[in-house]
Amino acid sequence: MSDKRIVILNHQQIQQKLDRIAYQILEDNFDEPEIVIAGIMPRGNFLAARLKKILDKIAPFKNHLINIELDKFSTSLHAQADVEIVACSNKVVILVDDVLNSGKTLAYGFGVFRDIPLKKLRTVVLVDRNHKNFPIATDYSGIALSTILKEHIEVVLSEDGGEDVAYLR
Repeated sequence: MSDKRIVILNHQQIQQKLDRIAYQILEDNFDEPEIVIAGIMPRGNFLAARLKKILDKIAPFKNHLINIELDKFSTSLHAQADVEIVACSNKVVILVDDVLNSGKTLAYGFGVFRDIPLKKLRTVVLVDRNHKNFPIATDYSGIALSTILKEHIEVVLSEDGGEDVAYLR
């Protein structure tokens, strides 16, 4: 893998993508009294918090933020959330991650909610790489890229201590 990094989204573009996604979420859930935005750690939760902040300004419904930590390398679902998942019962859940690669992380994210009734479950990713091994489709994405398998997407956010940017390596 090359050390050469190509900027695919800069700070302003990331903000524009998140603004657009927030408006799409609003349009899709306008009649809901509340929604749950579930961010998959480590960067999905940062993006989820940003979406919540935007929705707090533009949406008539209440937004609740939860953080989900998954063991992405396990062969079975091992997850923890910072609230009881049953609190999401009969609500709309928006599952957020930074990059969709194989689909395994989002598939595990779906599994977190498998035992409770939901109104609907939607997915958000900043970058969709189009290399799915699992039958996962995103409902809202910032950008979709067709990359080769050996290329990598690196998302750096200010919460990580850097400047907002997404690289192709």
